Amino acid sequence: MPDFAIKSKKIVTPAGIRPGVLRIEGGRIAAVLPEHEPVGGPLADVGERAVLPGVIDPHVHLNEPGRTDWEGFDTGTRAALAGGLTTLVDMPLNSSPVTTSVANFEQKLAATAGKLHVNCGFWGGIVPGNAAEVEPLLARGVLGFKAFLTHSGIDDFPNATEADLRAVMPRLARHGVPLLVHCELSEDNDAWKQGDPRSYLNYLASRPKHWEDEAVALMIRLCRDTGCPTHIVHLSSADSLAQIAAAKAEGLPLTVETGQHYLFFNAEDLPDGQTRYKCAPPIRERANNEQLWQALQAGLIDFVATDHSPAPPALKQIDTGDFTTAWGGIASLQLALPALWTAAHRRGATLSDLVRWLSENPAKLIGQAGRKGRIEAGYDADLLVLDADATFTVTEAGLHHRHKVSPYVGETLRGVVEQTYLAGELAYQRPDFVRLNQGRILTR
Repeated sequence: MPDFAIKSKKIVTPAGIRPGVLRIEGGRIAAVLPEHEPVGGPLADVGERAVLPGVIDPHVHLNEPGRTDWEGFDTGTRAALAGGLTTLVDMPLNSSPVTTSVANFEQKLAATAGKLHVNCGFWGGIVPGNAAEVEPLLARGVLGFKAFLTHSGIDDFPNATEADLRAVMPRLARHGVPLLVHCELSEDNDAWKQGDPRSYLNYLASRPKHWEDEAVALMIRLCRDTGCPTHIVHLSSADSLAQIAAAKAEGLPLTVETGQHYLFFNAEDLPDGQTRYKCAPPIRERANNEQLWQALQAGLIDFVATDHSPAPPALKQIDTGDFTTAWGGIASLQLALPALWTAAHRRGATLSDLVRWLSENPAKLIGQAGRKGRIEAGYDADLLVLDADATFTVTEAGLHHRHKVSPYVGETLRGVVEQTYLAGELAYQRPDFVRLNQGRILTR
C-alpha cells in the first residue's frame, strides 16, 4: 500500500480536535504530526474539512444469502462506504439461512465474495436448542452473539427463553464475548389491531415501555449471575435508564446502544400511514427521547447504531400505510453520521462526541479497540473526511441502499462525507466510488 499523508485543520484525535498531518504507512496511521511538519511523499491537503476515524456500525441487517432482494452485501456496503462507514457487523437474522450454526455461517461467508466494500464482521445467533453451536461458531470467527426476547419477525429465528440464555451466557463469559439482546418481553396485545391500522400512535401503544423495561431487568439479572458481557441493542425506553445506571455503578459488564431514529424523530411529529417510520421498539415521544439524549451525552448510553433493517416497499406497506402488517425496520445505513450529527449539533455536541458515539465505543464492543475507532499511531487508517458544516437534502437518487424507502428522505441533514479511506487507500470520493471490494472480513 502506498505511503502518504493527509493534512487538515481539524483532525479529531483522542486528545481533541487539532490541526496536523496524518502520516500513513502500510495501511496504518504511523504518526499524527504538527501541521507544518515536513513530510516526504504524496500529501492530500483537505483544508478545513475534518478528518475522523471511519464510522463503525455493529448493528446492520444485510439479509444475504436468501433475502438479497431486501438488501445484500453489495448494495449495503456501497451505501456504507458513501456514508463514511468503514466497518460494520452483520446480524445473524433476516438472511436465509440464519447464522445459528457453522454450516449456515459458511454459506454467509461464501455470499460475501466480491461484494464487501467495507470491512465486515458477523454476529452468531442464539435460538432455542443451539447452545452446542456457540464454541464452533466462535472458533470460526463470529464476534459474539445476538438473541431476541420476543418474536424476531423471522420464524426461523425464534426468541430465546431465560433457560436458553442461562445455558449459553456462562460459555460466552468464559470467552469474554458479548451477548447482544433485543429487549422486549411481549404480552398478548392484539387490541391495537382493532384501531386505525394507519395510526402511528396506535402502533406506538402496541409496544409499551414496560416490555423493554422488564426485559432489561431480566438481562441485568442474567449479566450479574453469569458475568457475561451483555449489550442492550436499540434502547428506546428512557424508563430503563435508572436500572441501567445502577447496574453500571455496580460494575456489571453491561453496555447499551440506541439508534439514530430515536434521537432524530419524535412520535408526536410522525404522520399516520407513513410506515417507513415503523421499527421495533418504536420511536417514542419527545420527552422520552430527550432523556435518551441526556443519557448519551452523560455516557450512560455507550454509542449509537443504525439497526439498518431494509425491506422491499411492498413489505413496508408503503401503498397501504398499514402499521399492523408492515415490516418493522429503518433503512438508514448511509446516513448514520449526518443523521446523528444533525441532531447532536443542535445540542452543542462536538465532533469528538461524534467519534466516541460512532467509532471509538463501537470498536470496543466488537473487540477491535486496539486497532480501529481512533486516530492514533498504530491504528488502521480507516478514515473519513467530513465537511461538518455543509448541509444536504436526502433524496432517493442519492441513496445507494437497494431500496430507497427511508424516513430521512426529504430531511435536510448536516455533515457531508467527502472521502472514505480503507486501510489508507481512498475508496470513495464524493460522488464516486474509487476502489470497490476492498473490505476485509473481521474476526475477534
